[in-house]
Amino acid sequence: MSASSIPPAFLEPKPVEKIFNRAFGFLVGLGIGPKYIYLLQVRGRKSGRVYETPVNVLDVKGKRYLVAPRGRTQWVRNAEATGEITLTKGRLRQSFRLRPIADGEKPELLKLYLERFVAAVQRYFTVKAGSAPEAFCEIAPNYPVFELLLIDKP
Repeated sequence: MSASSIPPAFLEPKPVEKIFNRAFGFLVGLGIGPKYIYLLQVRGRKSGRVYETPVNVLDVKGKRYLVAPRGRTQWVRNAEATGEITLTKGRLRQSFRLRPIADGEKPELLKLYLERFVAAVQRYFTVKAGSAPEAFCEIAPNYPVFELLLIDKP
């Protein structure tokens, strides 16, 4: 893979994508949408304000993962700074600590994520769905991946 085929560290959403994400996030917040889509809430690292964005949660062998197909987005930077996020959908509200996944562990997870959500995320990957996990090794550093660890709150 050439350096030009490695994705940038962050892909800014286009204005129409921002509008779609707000509208879709509103519906997800009401509990409408596929079972794997949640509204991620994270506190801003500078402002302290709570930001929201819809995300696809990847379930693999009883573990849950968040993948950032656009790279080091604002939600990723905020989540890294605070160390936790909340996922909501309708009345469901769960808080999680984040365990960053090392680059060497990412290829299989990126492959599964891309194959599961191909219609929504293929445009953010320079590797095509169906590729071997090894094809994701070079691009893995540009895709933050976190294991979600449920925070038990009384």
